Amino acid sequence: MTAKFEVRDGELFIDGKKVLKAWESFNGWFWFAVEKVREQISIIDGKEVKDTIWFGFVQGFEEEWGYFSQAEIEKLKPIAWEIPRKDLPHAGRRV
Repeated sequence: MTAKFEVRDGELFIDGKKVLKAWESFNGWFWFAVEKVREQISIIDGKEVKDTIWFGFVQGFEEEWGYFSQAEIEKLKPIAWEIPRKDLPHAGRRV
């Protein structure tokens, strides 16, 4: 899947959807959140944690649209981190 990345007025859009938050990791994965689906309590490592489920674009082994858990990404610290808003226009792998 090839997604269209574009910057408008300093904001990142993927396939026309505005990126609200994003994370990256040392292994080159990117998670781009374009829609907040819900907040919930998730079980992470056997513990209840506050979580946000996002819909967005993921660049991993493959590139795909789907749902992901913010708590699961944050559990990966320090090898994964939230991308500062000012850096979003430059984030991700581009063709």
